[in-house]
Amino acid sequence: MEKKRKISIIGSTGSIGTQALEVIEKLQNKFEIIALAGGHNKELLEKQSQKFKPKYTVLGEEGLDRICNDKENDIILVACSGKIGLKPTLKAIENGIDIALANKETLVMAGDIVMASAKKHGVKIIPVDSEHCAIHQCIKDINQVDKLIITASGGPFLHKTVEEMKNATVKEALAHPRWNMGRKITVDSATLMNKGLEIIEAHHLFGFDYDDIDVVVHPQSIVHSAIEYKDGSVIAQLGLPSMHIPIQYAITYPERYEGIKSKSFSFAEIARLDFEKPDYEKFPTVKLAYKAGKIGGTATACLNAANEEAVFAFLDGKIKLYEIYEITRKIFDEHKVIQNPTIDEIFEVDRKIREKTKNYIKEFNPV
Repeated sequence: MEKKRKISIIGSTGSIGTQALEVIEKLQNKFEIIALAGGHNKELLEKQSQKFKPKYTVLGEEGLDRICNDKENDIILVACSGKIGLKPTLKAIENGIDIALANKETLVMAGDIVMASAKKHGVKIIPVDSEHCAIHQCIKDINQVDKLIITASGGPFLHKTVEEMKNATVKEALAHPRWNMGRKITVDSATLMNKGLEIIEAHHLFGFDYDDIDVVVHPQSIVHSAIEYKDGSVIAQLGLPSMHIPIQYAITYPERYEGIKSKSFSFAEIARLDFEKPDYEKFPTVKLAYKAGKIGGTATACLNAANEEAVFAFLDGKIKLYEIYEITRKIFDEHKVIQNPTIDEIFEVDRKIREKTKNYIKEFNPV
């Protein structure tokens, strides 16, 4: 009888977590769930616990250490959003547990520390984001790769004017044409900040200089990303725009199985694939992310915190969509970067930047 892979999910009640459980239900003979951890949705967590029967469940931050100290885990899916994912990820790595990583903040805030720890403890970090998952699948010999190419759908405002973006409603910003995601990341997709954060993640995951990471807009979201080898050959990963596929790849790696979204891919049905350069004048967030990544240190933690608080303010109707960038840039420009920060310093910067951003929005509320 095949040995089941033992897995815990941090963030089981969120978008990635619920889809991961759908994947596991399809492959229930392959997995044993050790623990499920949810945020505030106690009712859903209870339903998940009754259905999947983990050893234990955790609600909120308390108890995450127990999950990450449980060496019975073969892999932990970090599917929560926000800075809450960073410390549990580091704890699991220290305990030699492999990570399926869907939490952007972990690498954006502390990529150098996380990747160094993973190397020290011999832990695999398998990316769940469709773009990084695609790159992971394409790379055979990383020493032969010349460039990473990250695709972007362009979001709901790809063919809108700057003026239309400036006057966009929350409903319009959340109307993503391809992907079903949480509210915060959907707004990041509308401003293309999500692509900026993914560039920073890719730098840490694969060790490439920022000048060797390109972005191309691909509205159909069929090509999830690509790599260019030194000889000019380009290898791309294609698939339907469904998070079930990269989730399954990350938690079953290096094996592949028929899954919930598996079906024959038809080039004829897809018919066409379009690509274009990003409009950095309309989407300046990407340039800001490149700048933060190249500066390094706490610059990326600052970028992440300021942007997140601005996104929350937009979702609450306190600011306009385009002011997310303007506020983030102002806070970022004023930040005094700490190079080679400790984890404690990173969290302190995160706290101060969030407080400063909230106060700025409250004091100079443009709406």
